[in-house]
Amino acid sequence: MVEHERTGFIDLITWGFSRVAMWAPAFVVAIMFYEVVMRYLFVMPTLWVNEMSLWVAGGIYLTAGLYSLQQRSHIRIFIIYDIVPRWLQRVFDLVSVFCLLVFVFAVIWGGFGEAWAKLMRWETFGTAFDPPIPATIKPLILITLFLLALQAVSNLIYDWNREAEKTEIAEDVDVIRASLGKPDEKAENRND
Repeated sequence: MVEHERTGFIDLITWGFSRVAMWAPAFVVAIMFYEVVMRYLFVMPTLWVNEMSLWVAGGIYLTAGLYSLQQRSHIRIFIIYDIVPRWLQRVFDLVSVFCLLVFVFAVIWGGFGEAWAKLMRWETFGTAFDPPIPATIKPLILITLFLLALQAVSNLIYDWNREAEKTEIAEDVDVIRASLGKPDEKAENRND
């Protein structure tokens, strides 16, 4: 996969988070390997590896969504998107960003009090190792959602005046149209 170009300031923040998240699975694998060696070779299981892996994996999961949005690799129904005119594609983009912004606003509005309380109490996981997973992951959810909203708006602004990119599915639709004897609408519009 070739990474999408950086198109705005928020992309730098997203890339920063994603670079940390890309190395974090190696850390999880290393501590899990350490746990297996300690448990089965030395019969000295650890208390902290399971919770630490949960903690790090939670952060990876959150930042992966942000990176996917920056790379424009979320699922989109191309068969519909690619066959409509560019102005309607822009309407689809506006509606999807609007829905995302409403969702982000609702989650931040509804979750801020709880996240702030957990952070201020430094709420812990309640196990023997007792890491502050709730105190860190809850605020990280809200921060990531805020960055997700900024990234979506940044993508919308950047993509607004760009030429629409055709996917393989759209090319398949053109082949099917040609086999049925129907002309390519976009080719006709280009010839006018």
